[in-house]
Amino acid sequence: MTASLLLILAYSISPYSLLLQRRSSSSSSINPTIQQPVAAGEEEEEEVLSSEQYSCVSRQQLQIIRSSYSSSKPSPFLLSRLKEYEQRHKRCDPFSASFNRSSRELKPEEDEAENYCRYIVWTPVNGLGNRMLSISSSFLYALLTNRVLLVDFGPDMVDLFCEPFHNSTWFLPRDFTFKGRANTQLLRREEEQKKEMPYVASLLQLFLSYDNDDYDKLFYKSETQPLLKKVPWLVLRSDQYFAPYLFLMPCFRAELDRMFPDDKETVFHHLGRYLFSPSNQVWGHIIGFYDAYLAKADRRIGLQIRVFSLDKTPASLILSQVINCIQEESRIIILPNATTTTTTTASSSGRNRTTTTTAILVASLLGQFYTELNRMYKEWNEKAGATVVGVYRTNHEEMQVLGSSSHNMKALVDIYLLSMCDVLVTSPRSTFGYVAHGLAGLTPWILQSQDIEDEEQRVKEPACRRGVSKEPCLQFHANYYDTSPDHREAGGPVPVIMDCEDFQYGLKLVNRRV
Repeated sequence: MTASLLLILAYSISPYSLLLQRRSSSSSSINPTIQQPVAAGEEEEEEVLSSEQYSCVSRQQLQIIRSSYSSSKPSPFLLSRLKEYEQRHKRCDPFSASFNRSSRELKPEEDEAENYCRYIVWTPVNGLGNRMLSISSSFLYALLTNRVLLVDFGPDMVDLFCEPFHNSTWFLPRDFTFKGRANTQLLRREEEQKKEMPYVASLLQLFLSYDNDDYDKLFYKSETQPLLKKVPWLVLRSDQYFAPYLFLMPCFRAELDRMFPDDKETVFHHLGRYLFSPSNQVWGHIIGFYDAYLAKADRRIGLQIRVFSLDKTPASLILSQVINCIQEESRIIILPNATTTTTTTASSSGRNRTTTTTAILVASLLGQFYTELNRMYKEWNEKAGATVVGVYRTNHEEMQVLGSSSHNMKALVDIYLLSMCDVLVTSPRSTFGYVAHGLAGLTPWILQSQDIEDEEQRVKEPACRRGVSKEPCLQFHANYYDTSPDHREAGGPVPVIMDCEDFQYGLKLVNRRV
């Protein structure tokens, strides 16, 4: 489907669009270049959308593209909680009187009624994949604790996404500062004194990153949550997808089971799609590339290749692993063998059928993977006399650049193009890959971790394995609850949690025990 046709048909009829597609009749006063979704609620009769309602183009067009392959539906309870959140966000957003009063005084309001505004402020750390995962986890925590999520985006992120909430903003005002005002010792003092502190901080800074200490991890204890509830402002620094651990906490488990009653592997899938819609600038690159190279293919294969250390894993070894995975180890023949020259195969009826066309998207900072795969299948196409397999790449970045707006835009283009593929092969431990397959709602094929085991630098067998879940992995976490396989098999309270297949000691959500 072409981009121009998508513009004409920018109207989704999927159930999920009931939440995302409603628009106000007037332009947003926050950012006139984008349009926010109004509150989710009861179904309304379809009506012709005005030109103002197309201002966040990706939100409309992604619904159309995804409707052909995405069947997962959010639960009615999740939809109702999102509707409640949108109303709360509007009431407490940075343009509200409640925000102005709370931010100026930085103390709890005397009125403890339901309209009391409490906030969680997300602050950035590490790369784009980590950031999107931690933002979605922060939003889930805001849903569970009736807080309002605000984001402290720097210049490298402000142009990446549309505003997610109707006629409002999630941006923390630039003149708001918590430096020198944040308490970082509250949890430590309470733990050391083993009693509830008489003084509750107005602004508490939380660290849920890979290098957090034991006192930071107190966040993950149910017993800590009543104390945190008293703090109006939580400032979070996190690079982790900590949503799985919330399912372990008794204080949140019942609510989460109602939000995600049947499919625990769709937490990031639904929240990520709800929160993140690429800005028009980013979406122009995405849909242009998709329309030119991917849309007409019968099958789209995404290869996300992340190399953490060339000293331990030479590119030649990883390339051999990728080829083995996509042609041999996947248990389904993802691609035709490049040494074969036949373009037709015999069907059960005895007639010949033409081989389906396949588009391979290579997302990697190292260009040699694209170069070699393109050369290999170009030769195969020449022998076959037809372009059966096309290999494509969007950019030529050679290294990750933190703090760069241009780099983040290119990364987001790759993430969304990968999420629009039919099959994904991802690298172990890569949050970039986690986001892509989570948005897609796909269980990926995960390349085996490749460390040099001998002088021959042999590829591990099998080269890749099918993942156990569509969900991202929580890599660094606390150990307050028993998540051992024995505990789960014995009928423990958290059968939806498993060890990550690609990260030792990591945890992820699953629908079944494996």
